[in-house]
Amino acid sequence: MAHPGWTDFSFDGIGTRWQISTPSPIADGHRRRLLGVVADYDAAWSRFRPDSLVARAASQPGSYEFPAGAADLGPLYGTLYRLSKGAMTPLIGGSLAHLGYGAGYSLRPEGPPLAAPHWEDALEWDGTVLTTRAAVVIDVGAAGKGQLADLLSAELLASGITDHFIDASGDLLNPGTAPVEVALEHPYDASRAIGVVMLGAGALCASAANRRTWGDGLHHVLDGTTGAPVHTIVASWAMAGTAMLADALATALFFVEGARLREEFEFSWLTVYSDGHAEYSADFEGALFS
Repeated sequence: MAHPGWTDFSFDGIGTRWQISTPSPIADGHRRRLLGVVADYDAAWSRFRPDSLVARAASQPGSYEFPAGAADLGPLYGTLYRLSKGAMTPLIGGSLAHLGYGAGYSLRPEGPPLAAPHWEDALEWDGTVLTTRAAVVIDVGAAGKGQLADLLSAELLASGITDHFIDASGDLLNPGTAPVEVALEHPYDASRAIGVVMLGAGALCASAANRRTWGDGLHHVLDGTTGAPVHTIVASWAMAGTAMLADALATALFFVEGARLREEFEFSWLTVYSDGHAEYSADFEGALFS
């Protein structure tokens, strides 16, 4: 629990476990509205359900109107696609499904890694309207969980619940001013920590090769230019003003050096490489254990 004495509202949503901590229990009406925000997000962006907007776009090329949050996701993904030279892309869904991480959860690759389609050839993203030119599988998982955390926080604030803390299976959003000490999970042993960091007002999100793994050397962080998992980096953390940005940049650190990302985004970061060394920004206020 982030704050001793607070109460927790826990639930499952978009394939992960959520915990919202507040000084007092959240009333039933507020809980229903929060769950409604989750349901709406899932109905739009889930590639694991046949009735989502993403599934419709994958089955039939055309123009699709997405929720308002798409207008924030598009420019963010566009910048990271450019900086990563196509390695980080919202069109990675087909590559994931090809390796077995699709709607059927076969967890069996259909063949060698498959590169994602080129964005400029397959997708036009104009505000909330996404136009597909082919049967492509859109996947905004690299930023979506963070964006949903921001949306839940906005709903809480609109309901007058200003004090709250959101934990989306380790991706954290703290809208308050009281800092919270957070342990950084060891990339090879979830029962251990490699350090601690103080999270003030803002978000801390992580990406790791030991999460969502299957098969021999297969995990969910794929390079869009090859369709293969990234093996040079094992874990990354990003702290930013919003959970959407922190979530996206934690994944982007697998493809782009933190110093380069800092030229275009305001955030702090830590990256752990597979050879055991770590790199971090000077303002990543924490301590790594020896």
